[in-house]
Amino acid sequence: MDYETANTDSKNVDIESAEEEPEEESGEDVLEEGETQQEREAREAREAQERKLRAKKRRLIPPFVMLLAGAITSITMRILHYDMKSMLIILLCVLIGFYIAGSVIKWMLDRFERQIEEAGMEEGEVIEKELAEEDKTASRSEAKVKDE
Repeated sequence: MDYETANTDSKNVDIESAEEEPEEESGEDVLEEGETQQEREAREAREAQERKLRAKKRRLIPPFVMLLAGAITSITMRILHYDMKSMLIILLCVLIGFYIAGSVIKWMLDRFERQIEEAGMEEGEVIEKELAEEDKTASRSEAKVKDE
């Protein structure tokens, strides 16, 4: 029976040490999530560069929409044998209209990206606050345990 008790005790110790390991790992995860100032600056610089690249690509949306609509309109009117004066007037109206439509699309995409960034920043602040609060409660519970 002593042997069985010893085995049970060693299993309990193994179980207790296994339970403690995830706590240590979660502590390490918190350290990995908390990045140094240099890492944060590098990440922010990389994100700013990506935003500039997306903005550059988005800047081309209105002209491409306008030119595509103009090409389709020109080909259609040529096939339907429009006279030159009415063809040019219609083409000018189509180009202006689709440039405005492309600008609206670009504006909406910029606005959506801004909203996503703001939501991400707010989420990051909430996570940081929650981690800080957890650290405070953990230190308070440790202090209470030491007092007892």
